[in-house]
Amino acid sequence: MASGAQLSVTDMRRSTRHPVSYSVIAESFRQGDLKLHIANISSHGFMIDKAATSVERGDRMIVRLPVVGRIEAYCIWNVEDRAGFQFERIIRVDDFSKMIKELQPNPALRRRG
Repeated sequence: MASGAQLSVTDMRRSTRHPVSYSVIAESFRQGDLKLHIANISSHGFMIDKAATSVERGDRMIVRLPVVGRIEAYCIWNVEDRAGFQFERIIRVDDFSKMIKELQPNPALRRRG
C-alpha cells in the first residue's frame, strides 16, 4: 500500500513562477513545525530550497502566506536541496496578485507584462 498523499497531478509546470525569498514556519503533519525558505511561487504551488532534505514526497504541510492566509500543500517532488509543493487549491488571481506584491517588494523582481 502506498504511503503519503495520492495526488492526481496534471502538468502544471507551465504556470508562471515568481521568484521570491520568503521564510515561513510550516506545520508539517509528519514532523511538526519546520522552517522553510520559499524560492519561487505560482498560483498552483511553490518551491523551497533550504531544509528540503527533511521533506519527503507526499508530505502534507500548512503554510501561512500574505493575503492568502493558511493553505495546505503537498510535496510532489524532492531533489537534493529543493522540493516542490502543490497547493490543495488554486489561489484566486486577485489574491495571488496582491500576495506577489507583498512577497516581491523589489519591483525589479516582478515579471513584466
